[in-house]
Amino acid sequence: MCDIGYTRFVAFSPTTYRFTVKDYHRMAEADVFEPDDRVELVDGEVFEMSPIGSRHAACVMRLTQLVLPAVNERAIVGVQHPVQVGELSQPQPDVVLLRPRANFYADHHAMPPDVLLVIEVADTSLRHDLLRKMPLYIAGGVPEVWVVDLIANVVHVARGAERQERRAGDSLAPLVFPDLVLEVAAILP
Repeated sequence: MCDIGYTRFVAFSPTTYRFTVKDYHRMAEADVFEPDDRVELVDGEVFEMSPIGSRHAACVMRLTQLVLPAVNERAIVGVQHPVQVGELSQPQPDVVLLRPRANFYADHHAMPPDVLLVIEVADTSLRHDLLRKMPLYIAGGVPEVWVVDLIANVVHVARGAERQERRAGDSLAPLVFPDLVLEVAAILP
């Protein structure tokens, strides 16, 4: 039996490289990603986004139809619009309500102070959306995040440290637009 001294390797472990938003943009400009790649940067890691299934797409369209006329000119409604959260993250929430700007964020992507509400729709991405992205948004300063859970048919709501679940039969409204009352059953496909 040969002793190769495994204990001397305990202090060494692989080092991971965390990309910044600037790195991520340079990678896109250098065609590191294919044109049809659906990727996003979360905590310095580039994640391939799940394919959009029909229930997911229907929910995003339903949310857009419900929210757009209700916010009118009080907010910009973005669908899969990038939001830069710090120097290491640029996720693409399914629906985002942004503070109005005359140039519609042509000069830079929205950042947490611009964001009024983030809505993620999750089926295959539920764990990632609840455990990585929701805390990221909240820690970054986004005031309110909803994750529409298409598996359990609930909406997970985060407002700062407060967490709630809303089910069919319940209603909810964004903090910034209390007049925009949505029935959970109307959101779910």
